[in-house]
Amino acid sequence: MLLIVSPDRRQYLMDWLDRYIFFADQVELTDLTTETATFSLIGPKSDVLLEQLGAGTISGQPYATHQLVQLKDIEIRVAVGSGLAMPGYTLIMPAENAATVWSNLVQIGAVPLGDRVWEQLRIQQGRPAADQELTEDYNPLEVGLLQTISFEKGCYIGQETIARLNTYKGVKQHLWGIRLSAPAQPGSVITLGDEKIGKLTSCVETESGSFGLGYIRTKAGGVGLKVQVGEREAEIVDVPFLNHVSQ
Repeated sequence: MLLIVSPDRRQYLMDWLDRYIFFADQVELTDLTTETATFSLIGPKSDVLLEQLGAGTISGQPYATHQLVQLKDIEIRVAVGSGLAMPGYTLIMPAENAATVWSNLVQIGAVPLGDRVWEQLRIQQGRPAADQELTEDYNPLEVGLLQTISFEKGCYIGQETIARLNTYKGVKQHLWGIRLSAPAQPGSVITLGDEKIGKLTSCVETESGSFGLGYIRTKAGGVGLKVQVGEREAEIVDVPFLNHVSQ
């Protein structure tokens, strides 16, 4: 099983997983970070680029479907999914071949994407980030990650708590998109009148203004709610990556 994890979380997750491997388990953990490079190919034309790479047969397959393809003498693992709620693919290759693959992608029409634009896309799409939206303070139902949870499979850590919250509609807060009148600092208190109802977790400037993510108490409301983020006026909006629909 190959896991792609958030930046700066690999050692924490390796240590966490290792605690649950029992003496007789035939399981071995290996960190491949330094040996591999990973690119995200994002956008409606990613299918066309994938065809030119010789991996067109994976187009239209379910999320996380993956296969190995050869780009000249380089073996690349191509997986369905861009990491956002946008069409795209994830490409994994040996680290020493990253520059060659990058060059080939640019030559066939891919446009390089910097960290700042990725952060804009992440926040506008609603993808939660470790240490911002994803902390020990929030559970997957609050974050809006229903698509990552199984209510059918056998026992796993936290299953009973998650199932109970879902069954009895016990989720006390939800993560939403927030359109702001001006930039605000993550950590800013979100209020409705004189009442504190949430907290801003991320904020970025976009071509259409300031946009952020934040947790809002369920009883306060959701999409369309007008609030204050610090001294800024703001409105709660839906974002495509998150799913708050109960099972």
